[in-house]
Amino acid sequence: MYLLQRRLQYFPGRHVPPPPEGVEDVTFEASDGVRLRAFYWPGPRDVTLVLFHGNAGHRGDRLDWMRPLHVLGWGVFLVDYRGFGGSTGSPTEQGLYLDGEAAADYLRGRGLTKLVYFGESLGCGVAVETAVRRPSAGLICQAGAASLVAVGKRAYPWLPVGLLMRDRYDAAARVPETRCPVLCIHGTDDATIPIEMGRALFDAAREPKAWLEIEGAGHCDISEVGGAAYYERVHAFLEKL
Repeated sequence: MYLLQRRLQYFPGRHVPPPPEGVEDVTFEASDGVRLRAFYWPGPRDVTLVLFHGNAGHRGDRLDWMRPLHVLGWGVFLVDYRGFGGSTGSPTEQGLYLDGEAAADYLRGRGLTKLVYFGESLGCGVAVETAVRRPSAGLICQAGAASLVAVGKRAYPWLPVGLLMRDRYDAAARVPETRCPVLCIHGTDDATIPIEMGRALFDAAREPKAWLEIEGAGHCDISEVGGAAYYERVHAFLEKL
């Protein structure tokens, strides 16, 4: 289990369809030379959402989720971590943090300075760490956990997960170091990362912060279950920035 744990934690999708019209397919490098792929969907507003997705799939899977926010005018940058979606390398916690730094540096190199990091599940840990290393205008954590150690203990209660786990993503320990408004979103019926784990991450964050609970939503269907009200709340959070 110790040797194979990353195969149980990361499930990268590798083959990404070509992006639709208006979406730019970009390549850039992390500080350790890993080549990363991303979709950039520019918008007329001065805020760009930088999406750090969960532990499975690739950037193309998230386009439909981000589309309503893009329609409202927000720019969207969907980055694939190392080992995902055509990016080189293999995923590790420290490697994904370098990928977060590289995404922020790439966008700022293009003159995009007002960034909001949007983490999904495991990606919340990346978003939080990136907000510490590369301060942002805002931070959104959806279906996140205070630490993935707690998630691992729940999945494998018969193992000493606290001793064995390499990639821990202790977001609650790092989020107090961020200096931006925070929005945490969670589904009440999340069976993968129960809502109390998401609430623990929210409780650790500094003010100003906001909590959005989506009744009846699980881990991967928050935007679908939340519908228009979900997008209105995210839009309102972004407008305040």
